[in-house]
Amino acid sequence: MDSDNLSFYKDRRVLITGGLGFIGSNLAVRLVALGADVLLVDSLAPDYGGNLFNIDAVQTDVRVNISDVRDASSMQYLVKDREVIFNLAGQVSHIDSMRDPYTDLEINCRSQLSILEACRQHNPAVKVVFAGTRQIYGKPDYLPVTEEHLVRPVDVNGINKAAGEYYHLVYNNVFGIRSCSLRLTNVYGPRRLIKHSWQGFIGWFIRLAVEDQEIQIYGDGSQLRDLVFVDDVVEAFLCAGASDACNGEVFNVGGNGPISLSDLVELLVEVAGTGRVRHVEWPVDRKSIDLGGFYADSTKFMRAVGWTGRVDLRDGLTRTVAFYRQHLDRYVDTPLDTAPGAS
Repeated sequence: MDSDNLSFYKDRRVLITGGLGFIGSNLAVRLVALGADVLLVDSLAPDYGGNLFNIDAVQTDVRVNISDVRDASSMQYLVKDREVIFNLAGQVSHIDSMRDPYTDLEINCRSQLSILEACRQHNPAVKVVFAGTRQIYGKPDYLPVTEEHLVRPVDVNGINKAAGEYYHLVYNNVFGIRSCSLRLTNVYGPRRLIKHSWQGFIGWFIRLAVEDQEIQIYGDGSQLRDLVFVDDVVEAFLCAGASDACNGEVFNVGGNGPISLSDLVELLVEVAGTGRVRHVEWPVDRKSIDLGGFYADSTKFMRAVGWTGRVDLRDGLTRTVAFYRQHLDRYVDTPLDTAPGAS
């Protein structure tokens, strides 16, 4: 961020929904360093990633409200005096969305409407930055994927996240609630949930490597992904929150280039010095919603706010492995004795 954006957050009243989760807590730590007045809202629902240890370094410098974004009355109170809202609360598991579509609908769709309605009624001057996802594109027609690609989700999570994003755009365009959406690719780094594989492959792979377990890759591992380190994603949110050039727009926020899953796991095992790899057949429930190769073009966002990813993959993985080696007991209940399949 440039100096203007850095100074923008000094004493700024900020709300982070999903603030005890992976991206939200990293964002909170950064905002505290910038001198912001930070309020975190999180339901601490089991298996969703919220973890009080995530804010251990700043626990005396933030306020925490344990509340569910589905509770409209709570949100009406919580949004009142905030100047910027980073709206990160969500259900991110594609598998869970297919098993329990109604919960996904409530969290990723209906609650987003409640948050925006609370802003419209009680704080119409607020700026809202929504955490979108690459999943809304579905299987790509071309690579890298730009924002002009068709929105064509392949699972319930993608449908509801797309709806949540469009609510933000409508409230920007019709009601003047300044909003934008960052469509994130595969975000990795410290403070991510690693207890299970339901919320994406990268956290699970990192856990398996740290615990010297077998990492299972579905198929031949040739599918491409772009990964973006959480510190770079935090900077993206900060840039979007400080810039009205983003209002009413959607932006891809991805990594600096694609890598195959096979090459990624090779690098992870090399960095960790532990772990091993085995290729296995695709489970039916995973194959049916897999997007194949995917990587995003983030040029539009770079041009809008000057953002660029700065942390290369090797450095990011090194930092992430070191974090979990130091704090593994805070993120897993018991060490793995065997290595279940990963996505």
